[in-house]
Amino acid sequence: MQFTYFQEAGKQSLKIDGELYKYLFKIRREKSDKEFAFRNLLDDNIYFYKVISINRRDAILELVGGEKKVLVPHKALHIGWCIIDPKNIENSIASLNELGVSHITFIRCQYSQKKYKINYEKLTKLLQNSSSQSGRSNIIKLDESNSISQFIKQYPNSYMFNFSSNNINSCKDKIDTIIVGCEGGFSEDELKYFSKDKIVGTRISTILKSETATLGVASAILL
Repeated sequence: MQFTYFQEAGKQSLKIDGELYKYLFKIRREKSDKEFAFRNLLDDNIYFYKVISINRRDAILELVGGEKKVLVPHKALHIGWCIIDPKNIENSIASLNELGVSHITFIRCQYSQKKYKINYEKLTKLLQNSSSQSGRSNIIKLDESNSISQFIKQYPNSYMFNFSSNNINSCKDKIDTIIVGCEGGFSEDELKYFSKDKIVGTRISTILKSETATLGVASAILL
């Protein structure tokens, strides 16, 4: 754990109670005489606190210092991810955050099931925990779009990840925004929005799950 996320980090004093108190002092069994590092993930600073009082339910911490410490992705990658089962998104989101994806827009593509609803509150908590573990000083920005056509209007230089002889590694430096399909891929109407040079693939000829493809795309472009 590189730091602990706490929304109020930066204030002169913090009251730690509830689940965070249980996590720090019951589960991790942190010593009350140690120095605690916190981030609010809104600014670039990491804040250091010491415990000035503690009991069985809560602890009061006092600010003892702070420093600007920026650890963000070297490249801004925006993934348009056609909506799949939210459970699979939840299982992958932390890894995408660790890899350095900057922005994800969930797109309601033609083959996305309408019943799926994204739990943004849960995703945000998963991202906050991921950044705490990896040291990243921000989290992925999350958005939603109603269709690929709407997404393309907003991000006209988007690429598409699909079966193609145009290998992603040969043009990864040009890609800032890329769309990954849901289970079932893209419809004929959706494919029409992209010229051949804007459709990229890999040497893999097997059909990938959407979450596997998304992780593969992020790894190919960012690592």
